[in-house]
Amino acid sequence: MAEPRRVTVVGYDAAELLDIACVTSALESANWQGASPPYEVRLATPGGNPITCGTGLTLQAQTTLERVTGPLDTLVVAGGIGHEDAARNPVIVAHVRRLARESRRISSVCTGASILAAAGLLDGRRATTHWQWARRLAARHPEVVVDPSPIFIRDGNTSTAAGVTSALDLTLAFIEEDNGADVARRVARQLVTYLQRPGNQAQMSMFTATRPSENTLVKQVVDRITGDLSGDLGTAALAAGAGVSERHLTRLFLKHLGQTPGRFVRRARTEAAAHLLLSTSLPMAGVAARCGFGTAETLRQAFVDRYGVSPSHYRSTQASA
Repeated sequence: MAEPRRVTVVGYDAAELLDIACVTSALESANWQGASPPYEVRLATPGGNPITCGTGLTLQAQTTLERVTGPLDTLVVAGGIGHEDAARNPVIVAHVRRLARESRRISSVCTGASILAAAGLLDGRRATTHWQWARRLAARHPEVVVDPSPIFIRDGNTSTAAGVTSALDLTLAFIEEDNGADVARRVARQLVTYLQRPGNQAQMSMFTATRPSENTLVKQVVDRITGDLSGDLGTAALAAGAGVSERHLTRLFLKHLGQTPGRFVRRARTEAAAHLLLSTSLPMAGVAARCGFGTAETLRQAFVDRYGVSPSHYRSTQASA
């Protein structure tokens, strides 16, 4: 029998419980679904001590970080509100750096990227982290190419996941790489995930982002857009409906939303199309029409621009996850 794939998850005080659990639960589920060789997952902490997670729950370590030796299949560094203290801890940073040299695959979840960065493991690499911390990571580590948009990024043998539940998406990608798509899909179904999201899917969506509240006019226009995606949502029509000039509306959108009305409309329509592709059996032309795209080809171009794949590819690969 082949040796198990040794996976070490690095935890510390005030780590995020979900960062750890998404990885460990998915890999254990993969073992139930026939992963071969199976995963041997261990939570390692400084001194092998129990850690109190950011939620207040206590986790018992399975091994001592200082005593873990390679070779490892996968090294995972969790994030959490304690990440800044961990990134300043020379013991944690030194052992993460050491274990990275002995690992086939290196990864972080959420703000765990700051620990990889402190260890010099992200130098010259493209990486992501939780969108709230991306700017700070980029400022502290200018040698890292920080991209706050995707839910995870893979650069060579080093991967970084955006935040919390994106750990599940990254782990499913690892499982698929190691065992094939069928095992990954069975794990996704076992964990009752809505879908296995591709890494280039955006962290923030118009359906989850905070609605604009500083400006009543902008909020009214946004409500009009999201309430009738198939209508006339050209900047001229939106401005006329709001009783302002196109120039003034554009200025307000740039100030409050960081994008023009046209870009906001295109994003809203594309994200709505992604939802319809997975939740309905509408043909491409029907999805395009319902979301306000003139043709299926216009939908395809917008979809590729936002998600990096065609609508048909997205539907065929994600609906079955």
